[in-house]
Amino acid sequence: MGDLHGSSSRSAPAGVTPARWTPESWQARVAAQMIDYPDRQALDRAVTKLSALPPLVTSGEVERLTELLAQAQEGRRFLLQGGDCAETLVDCRPDKVTAQLKILLQMSLVLVHGMKKPVIRVGRFAGQYAKPRTSATETRDGQTLPSYFGDLVNGAGFDLASRTPDPDRLLAAYQHAAVTLNFIRALIDSGFADLHHPENWDLRFMEHAGLRPSLRAEYHRMTQQLAEALRFMEALGDGSVDELSRVEFFTSHEGLNLFYESAQTREVPRKSGWWNLTTHLPWIGERTRNVDGAHVEYFRGIRNPVAIKLGPDADPADVVRLINVLNPDNEPGRTVLVTRMGATKAEKALPSLLAHVADSRRRVLWVCDPMHGNTRATDGEIKTRHFDDILQELEMTIDAHTRIGTNLGGVHFELTGEDVTECVGGSGGVTEADLTSNYESLCDPRLNYQQALEMAFLLARRLAK
Repeated sequence: MGDLHGSSSRSAPAGVTPARWTPESWQARVAAQMIDYPDRQALDRAVTKLSALPPLVTSGEVERLTELLAQAQEGRRFLLQGGDCAETLVDCRPDKVTAQLKILLQMSLVLVHGMKKPVIRVGRFAGQYAKPRTSATETRDGQTLPSYFGDLVNGAGFDLASRTPDPDRLLAAYQHAAVTLNFIRALIDSGFADLHHPENWDLRFMEHAGLRPSLRAEYHRMTQQLAEALRFMEALGDGSVDELSRVEFFTSHEGLNLFYESAQTREVPRKSGWWNLTTHLPWIGERTRNVDGAHVEYFRGIRNPVAIKLGPDADPADVVRLINVLNPDNEPGRTVLVTRMGATKAEKALPSLLAHVADSRRRVLWVCDPMHGNTRATDGEIKTRHFDDILQELEMTIDAHTRIGTNLGGVHFELTGEDVTECVGGSGGVTEADLTSNYESLCDPRLNYQQALEMAFLLARRLAK
C-alpha cells in the first residue's frame, strides 16, 4: 500500500534546464509529437488532479517485471507483448477485455508448449490511448484539422470540436485504464487463467472466431498434453511446474503524452528513485527516441524497464548511446530493444545493429515487432498488412540473431481477439476484397484471432528448432 501515498513533485518550470532530473525536466527539451493544448489552464488543472490520484500499478509489480525481463535477457523466459493498435474509451467493455486476455493466454500457451520455457505476458492495454502521427494535421475536402492522436488527446470525428486536444481526456483515460486493470486482476484472481484447466477457457469463443478445424484440433491436443504434463510434474514434486504454470499479466503502452506520464510519476516510501505508475512497461517510439529530446529526458529518470522501438534507419552507434543514457549502470531487465524493420529491410539492417550492441556489452532484451514495418495501403487507400510479410520478418530476425550469436527474447504484435478483417493472408484466407467487411481499427491494422493464434503456432515451431 506504500505506493498509494507516494509524493509527486511539480516544481520544474518549462523552458529552464534543471540542475537535476525531475518528472518535469523534459519540459526544457524539444518534444517530438508534442500535443498543442489551446487551454493551458485547463491542462494544468487536469495534470494537478491526475497527479493526486492513486497509481494504476505498483512499484512492486514493476520490480517483478524487471526481474522477469532480466531472466528473458538470459534466455530463460520469452516475452509475448500484444494488443490493440490504439485503445478507445468506448471499447472499455468486458467482452473486449476478455477477448484480448484470451488470445494472449492462448498464444502464450502455444509458446510455452513449443519452447518449453515460461512466457512473460504483457498486454498493450490499460493505457494505450495515444498514437503518434506522421503529420500534426489532416486535410479532407479542403478542411485542415489536428490529426487524431488517440482518445487520450482528442476524438476521431473529423470536426473541430472532436479534434481539438482536450485535457479532460487525460482523466478519462486514467479512469478507463483503472477500470480495465481492475477487471483483469479480478479475472486472474478468480482462476480465469488457470493453466491446469485450459479447456475451460470458453471453447465457444474458439467456435465463434471461425478457427479452421485443423488448427482448433491441434490447439485442443496441445492443451490436453500440457494439462497432463503439469499434473504429472506436480505429482513428482517438480518445483519448475510453478514457473511454467504461473499466470501474471503486465501492462504496457507508448509513453507518448508526457503530461500524462509525468503526472503519475512519483517517489515511493522505502524505495529509491522515481516510478512511472501508469504502466509496468512504457516504451519510446521510433519517432520520439531522439537522445537529446524530451521523451528520452523523461524516461532516463524512471525506475521502470523501458522499451525502445528501432526502425531500419536506426544508427547502431546512436542506439548504444541511447542505451547508455537510459540505463547508465547497465542494470539487467531495464532495457528492451524492439526492432521493427520491415520484411524488405530486416535482412540488411538488423545484423549490424545486433553486432554493434553485442560488442558494447549492454544488457538488453531483443524483441521483434514484425507489424509496424510492414504496413501498406491498398489501391483503395485502406491500410493493411500481409500475414506472409509479418512471418517473413520474424524468420529473418530469428536467422539474424542466430548468425550474430544473440538471442531473440520476445515478440510484439498488434492483434485482437476478434474476427476483424484488417490484415490479409493467413490460413483464414482474408483478401483485400474482405477488408471492408469488418475493419474496426482507427489507426493501424491488427491480426485477428485466427491469424494471431496461427502466428503463435508457426513461431513456436520455428523457435523450437
